[in-house]
Amino acid sequence: LGLANMQAASALRTGLDIVPASDHSILVTLGHEISPEVHARVRRFCHLLTGNLHDAILNVHPAYASVLVTFEPRESDLEEIGALLDLLLRKVDEIEDPPARTVQIPVCYGGEHGPDLAEVARMCGLPPEEVIERHVAGEYSVYFLGFAPGFAYLGNIDESIAAPRREVPRSEVPPGSVGINGRQTGIYPLATPGGWRLIGRTPLKIFDLQRERPSVLAFGDRVKFYAITPKEFESRCR
Repeated sequence: LGLANMQAASALRTGLDIVPASDHSILVTLGHEISPEVHARVRRFCHLLTGNLHDAILNVHPAYASVLVTFEPRESDLEEIGALLDLLLRKVDEIEDPPARTVQIPVCYGGEHGPDLAEVARMCGLPPEEVIERHVAGEYSVYFLGFAPGFAYLGNIDESIAAPRREVPRSEVPPGSVGINGRQTGIYPLATPGGWRLIGRTPLKIFDLQRERPSVLAFGDRVKFYAITPKEFESRCR
């Protein structure tokens, strides 16, 4: 069965899609929106794939609604890897969601650590305290990591506190800064340029190459934020 036929069969079956991305990679699409439901499907597919990993597969790259699978072309080909992926797609809606780790992140909101909080509150028609409460109230999924080492795209935030990117990005965002971009929130792990609206900052070192596990967050984790005072922030940074 050729990869084109697999693609057509999967599309007819569930609206999913398998397409070659190059001579050594395949893109598997598991939905067409950023949502908890599609993310759950991506997680289930990655769980199946890592449990049935072909020796030729080099990397598995999850995203909002897709997974890019790269492989060593000298050890396999598009047809063989495509057949495996098609087999797993047949099972993706039949298994339970794999367990997820919950990570608690302390955040000092507003002031020097959250310079855009007042602007976000104004844009949303809410007092700053309410923006904080709604941000803390959410439980967020790590959809994927990208942009910078350890940068996790988290969603979805309460629509009432969604805010667009800054028109002019900052040339340098302090590490640990917590920002909002649309219905996504995230933590800058390193000092990098960035255009997300900064509402707070965590004293945790989100990414550190000296640790056995450099990134605090991983694909599929759940994240809960909780508020701390500036004094607590300073004490945890020592």
